Amino acid sequence: MSVDLFAGISVHDYPAALEWYEKLFGCPPAFSPNDVESVWEVAEHRYVYVEHRPEHAGHALITLFVADFETRIAGIAARGLRPATEETYANGVRKTTYADADGNEIGFGGAPLPGPG
Repeated sequence: MSVDLFAGISVHDYPAALEWYEKLFGCPPAFSPNDVESVWEVAEHRYVYVEHRPEHAGHALITLFVADFETRIAGIAARGLRPATEETYANGVRKTTYADADGNEIGFGGAPLPGPG
């Protein structure tokens, strides 16, 4: 079975959100279907979109589990964004979460670091 995913994030200030999400994802949107919505392809057939919907802004909770966790987090820091939280769970899984101006939370998860030997 093939699955395409579109995860949406509602925002108050669309132009400011575009700038912030470009820093978060490290690139401009893959496409903008209209003047109040932009879409980033985060993996093949998997998309995150930002839409000007002020009445719903601030309620998104999205986590992307990535193989390049350290590189991704370093790139986001280099583009000037700081995490809201950083966690390591008992099983070693790591999660770094960023919050946009509306309070939407976008997290990146990474596998545990390899142990010694």
